[in-house]
Amino acid sequence: QYHDFHLNTFRHTHADMEFGRFYEQQYAVALFNSVRYEIEGGGNTQTQLLHRKDPLKNKSIFSGGLFQYLEESKKWRSRFLYVGDSYNISLYESKAAHDRGLHSKGVINCAGYRALTSMEEYLGLLNNSLSDTKAKAASAPFLKCPSQFPLILWHPYARHHYFCVMTEKEQKKWHAIFQDCVRHSNNGLSEECKVATPAFTDALRLYRQAKGHYGTWDMMCGNQAQILANLVMETLHPELKNLIVPRLKGKLQQRQRDWMLISDAVYRQVLSQTKTQHEALAQVCEVERPRLDSALRTDMDQIVTSKEHVSGKIRAFVLPRVEQLVRSKVQPYIHSILEALMEPTSRGFSEVRDILFRELVEVSKNTMNDSSSEKVGEHMDKISMLAFHPVKMQSCYEKMEALNLEGLQQRCDVSSPSVFIQRAQILMRQQMDNAVHTFEQLVHQSLDGHSGEDFCKTIQRCQDRVLKKYDYDSSTVRKKFFREALLQIIIPYMLKQLSPSCSPELPKYKELIFEDFSRFILVENIFEEVVLQSVSKDIMMAVKEAAVQRRHNLYRDSMVLTNSDPNLHLLGEDTIDWAGQIRGVKGERQGGEVANRKRRQIVSMIQLDGMPLLYESCQEVPGVDGIPEENEGQTEQDLETEKPVNPIQQEPIEKEPGSPDSISEIRDLINPVLEVIEKDEEERCVSAIESAIQQIEIAIQEDPSENLSEGAIDSDGEFAQTSTNSSPFHHDDSGFQSPANENVEEVEPQPITDEVVDTDQVISAHDV
Repeated sequence: QYHDFHLNTFRHTHADMEFGRFYEQQYAVALFNSVRYEIEGGGNTQTQLLHRKDPLKNKSIFSGGLFQYLEESKKWRSRFLYVGDSYNISLYESKAAHDRGLHSKGVINCAGYRALTSMEEYLGLLNNSLSDTKAKAASAPFLKCPSQFPLILWHPYARHHYFCVMTEKEQKKWHAIFQDCVRHSNNGLSEECKVATPAFTDALRLYRQAKGHYGTWDMMCGNQAQILANLVMETLHPELKNLIVPRLKGKLQQRQRDWMLISDAVYRQVLSQTKTQHEALAQVCEVERPRLDSALRTDMDQIVTSKEHVSGKIRAFVLPRVEQLVRSKVQPYIHSILEALMEPTSRGFSEVRDILFRELVEVSKNTMNDSSSEKVGEHMDKISMLAFHPVKMQSCYEKMEALNLEGLQQRCDVSSPSVFIQRAQILMRQQMDNAVHTFEQLVHQSLDGHSGEDFCKTIQRCQDRVLKKYDYDSSTVRKKFFREALLQIIIPYMLKQLSPSCSPELPKYKELIFEDFSRFILVENIFEEVVLQSVSKDIMMAVKEAAVQRRHNLYRDSMVLTNSDPNLHLLGEDTIDWAGQIRGVKGERQGGEVANRKRRQIVSMIQLDGMPLLYESCQEVPGVDGIPEENEGQTEQDLETEKPVNPIQQEPIEKEPGSPDSISEIRDLINPVLEVIEKDEEERCVSAIESAIQQIEIAIQEDPSENLSEGAIDSDGEFAQTSTNSSPFHHDDSGFQSPANENVEEVEPQPITDEVVDTDQVISAHDV
């Protein structure tokens, strides 16, 4: 059975080669567009708010403790999780192991994952992925949770990760953080790469269209290697499931577990291959770039003239069919689609403004009694990272979750609204950060020469300026988002309708292109441009009409001169180090040197009154009187409503009247379950997969007439071994993620001899 399995592998290797051909073609086209834009120039709408570089420098998002389920040992174990500026989740044995600088036990890259908070939702997804293997909560021992508050990271191909906490408040906070990790990791293609990114996205789109797949794609998540791995698994995964799942032996839970381990091993092997192949492909294109760039700059005028000539011919052929399609199948639906997009998006941006207003008013109030530089710095330091506080931004993100495109999914081949939801949420975070950064710069500029009541008035003036600028930029960003979303929905539908009749006629237009220019002018791209231009006017008019009517607080486009606020544009792009200035002031007053800064944490951990630091889930905050978290300071009667549960019996534990040690007693009940495992967990992972493979081989040997899955299983065994050698690489804040870290790989703790990064916990704003 090796033959058939390796035949599948060969087919997908051939698919990678076919994608490589698309990528090389689109790379030359993207380079042409980039150089042409550079030479001819183009006008962008002048934004009112400032944008800062590297906002998360020397910051961490969150760290704390919870319980993790280890599939290999079938035990729950306490873990210390650290979420740094890359949004990768690092797992440690304990907070002490992290503070000592030991290597993490594993790293989870959340690209392509979904963060779940209920077993019912998880089992529903599990049933959908294994339609012939139905799961029930009561009959799945490895899914039993020691509390009523699970947290699950689910992936269609990679390993699932199971966590739990003891209170609903902790669950909500962790869920918001996990969702933010997924949101950031999915947004993995850098917009700063003006050639490589459009070349990749266009090649991917054309490749999928050649296979008959039009419209949005949910698994375009992560960096290039991860996206290509998802592309391969989209076809390979169902084939392997049909070959392997029917031959799995054992109880229901064991079969599910075996299949998930095999799927994860195959996915990691595919990811390793796509990473290597894409790096080689990108290197080939980069080596050729200087020659192409030189040819473009030499013959740009001739290339543009040739393209316009070919475009005119194709437009004359295509336009009558396009106009008929637009009139009958597109125009009647544009306004309804736009309305469906505008409602939740505008609610989300309005919520961003409300949160920003409340926080700025709080700063203004706090500076009325004490407007010293030190106090102002403390208050500003707390709101500096407001945009990256997932708990405080959660109410904004939830507004966008209401987006409903039902009815369009089948007509326009929209797989789900998640693509648009996550994009809008990323834009909300960017606008919040731009507004906070602009406010910081204005206040910092006003610190000198103002005091007392005058400074309070200055703060209020800065607040009013920022809110007005936010309103304008919010309108501009939303209108651009609406236009792009409408194009993403409508263009694939039109291409699907037009391609059967138009695509066979396109090759004859290649004869009109000079051979020297054929790398930069592709008839397929020109065809799509003609279709896009034909419907863009209707989309622009629909969005403009909404702005003229001031619907959802949209503004009409207006020209904003760069000197409209000259003082603002003279300010810097770097983050102001408020904490450093505060420490500098204190250090001068104390006559000593300020200690080295530690990496600051944006989100604070929960600690309920009377509850000890459960499994090291909280860090001390020395010298910081932060704004209280949500529900902090609530009465004991309120806290008693959040009852921990018994991890064995799955029943609430009633609090005895007047018993102050009930939390400790609950911990005593949990401790027997939290067994310390001495065996190396990486070896257990490999042995677990090998055990599943052995069971499958035994089952196959019972039926010697069928040998198809044997090759697949042996290959899976190889995958499990090779996948353990992947290593992370650097992630920058532009959105690239480490493709080797989307699954947990456990290693022995070893001291790090380089830099040890400590973490201070900072409470920066209100949780909502």
